[in-house]
Amino acid sequence: MAILDYLKGQFLEIIQWTDDSRDTLSWRFPDEDKEIKRGAQLIVRESQAVQFVYLGEFGDTFGPGKHSLVTDNIPILSTLKGWKYGFESPFKADIYYVNTRLFTGNKWGTSNPIMMRDQDFGIVRVRAFGTFDFRISDVKLFLKEVAGSDHHFRLDEFADTMRSRIVSVFTDALATAKVPVLDLATRYSELGDALLPLINPATRGKYGIEITSFILENASVPPEVEQAIDKRSSMGAIGNLNDYVKFQMAESMAKGGPGVAGSAAEIAMGFGMAQQMMAQGAFSLSGSTPPPLPVTAGAAPVTDILTPAQVAQTLGVTEGDVIASIEAGDLKGKKIGSQYRITKAALDEFLAH
Repeated sequence: MAILDYLKGQFLEIIQWTDDSRDTLSWRFPDEDKEIKRGAQLIVRESQAVQFVYLGEFGDTFGPGKHSLVTDNIPILSTLKGWKYGFESPFKADIYYVNTRLFTGNKWGTSNPIMMRDQDFGIVRVRAFGTFDFRISDVKLFLKEVAGSDHHFRLDEFADTMRSRIVSVFTDALATAKVPVLDLATRYSELGDALLPLINPATRGKYGIEITSFILENASVPPEVEQAIDKRSSMGAIGNLNDYVKFQMAESMAKGGPGVAGSAAEIAMGFGMAQQMMAQGAFSLSGSTPPPLPVTAGAAPVTDILTPAQVAQTLGVTEGDVIASIEAGDLKGKKIGSQYRITKAALDEFLAH
């Protein structure tokens, strides 16, 4: 009887694994040099898969359920071991339990800026981070490429292993999608969904992992690119510069209250004051008194000629807006040397349209 009990203790008759850690990806069943008895019961619970490995080669894979380990149920292992007519004696094999449930809230991020080519800003350095959810979709490929022969492969080990790989896949997907920097920095939720079909084929094919959700929480660009984005957004908000200047004028006039019936005269007075200040050297584009304007026969009087800075101050816009309006042809101006000059008649014509 003691011999029978001893022999019974050398065999595995029930193989199962219960996990309450919530962070285990794969776990190798500890056989303690015991052999698996023919007809042993293998129990695989929901969100689990079992992979047999014999002498370094993958054998049979089992999904959820209760399985009797007999020749008919392990055809791959039977072939590997060479049981021509089926086996009757116990056998040894490594047994890996793999957790196939969904693992959520995993962080990813770029440790160094990634380089991307943008059609608006050229080569741009981008930092990004976010989270992703995943599940193991190919047990054999996952064990081969990610977990290896680790007897207890946990989520923290996975994070260290996969973070750089996920970033690499994200970079490739970003290059393939050719997403503009403007969209990258402003449309996080839509971008994650758009990149998912490009990321999944790579993760499934290389690592046996399916990414079910990929979230971009933040993407940052260098300060000079941020300033360019802000400037472009401002110009988009302004729209037509001609209309914007008129709006600014109307708003300035409205702030004068009900007694602004002579607002046109006030504007003219503003022109005169600006001209007087210029003549006295109070302000100029370069910080010094601008050179005197040549007076020729038939030319407009000097008091009727303004600089972009004077026009900008009078209208309540920036000097850049005035120059842009001149270069666009909306406001007529003449370039003398390196500076533009605008006649009062040209400004009146501009405001009349």
